[in-house]
Amino acid sequence: MSEENHYSAPQRLNGRVALITGGARGQGAAHARRLASEGATVYAADVLDEVGREQVQAWTDEGLDISYLHLDVTRREDWTDIRDHLHERHGRLDILVNNAGIIDVGPLSELDPEVWNCILNVNLTGAFLGLQTMHPLLKEGTGSSVINTSSIFGPSGAVGYSAYAASKAGLLGLSRTAALEMADDGIRVNALVPGGVSTPLNEAEKDGGVIPETPMARRAHVSELAAAVAFLASDDASFVTGTELVVDGGFSAR
Repeated sequence: MSEENHYSAPQRLNGRVALITGGARGQGAAHARRLASEGATVYAADVLDEVGREQVQAWTDEGLDISYLHLDVTRREDWTDIRDHLHERHGRLDILVNNAGIIDVGPLSELDPEVWNCILNVNLTGAFLGLQTMHPLLKEGTGSSVINTSSIFGPSGAVGYSAYAASKAGLLGLSRTAALEMADDGIRVNALVPGGVSTPLNEAEKDGGVIPETPMARRAHVSELAAAVAFLASDDASFVTGTELVVDGGFSAR
């Protein structure tokens, strides 16, 4: 499935300001492109500065309103710097996509505690810091929406993915709790729960990963996940909060 040839995106996000972590490549880049194509002013944030700036330049050449910002999601100082930048430029934030994540595969009995801490710091604490520091700007936003990227390995678990699964399960609990606490401020918080996803590293593979256990017998294209994020970010999801949108090709229905 080609992202470029998929269809012409609706303009549901005109005037909205969006921040996407892990936005330099993969799912985050697809989310940035989709939200901008629907009219949002998008900030793609990452630690991959060279990759991110090159990608943003390509988007800018297409006429999309996307800027790059450096962000290590584990550093509160980076978050507050971006908060101050967005406050100065826009005075608000309408959409926050906590997408940054890392993974490590190996037996629980052999997992280095430093690796465990690193994965939880990026995947879970990073989202917590985003919610906490951006809360004042989201309160000033229009139809404010937070989307936290979890995984089918959050609710289900998977052999060899103890730290990753724990971080993604934690994101589900964080999302539900944040939705309850932020509802009075007009902020919706939901979790995206992807199954297998096609990236440049694995899209040419015929088998492997969760494909054999996925009824649709393939991975998702990143544009399919981006469409789900755009829905959750838009007013089409105005009564959707505290829940999970599962995009897994039927994996969890087995």
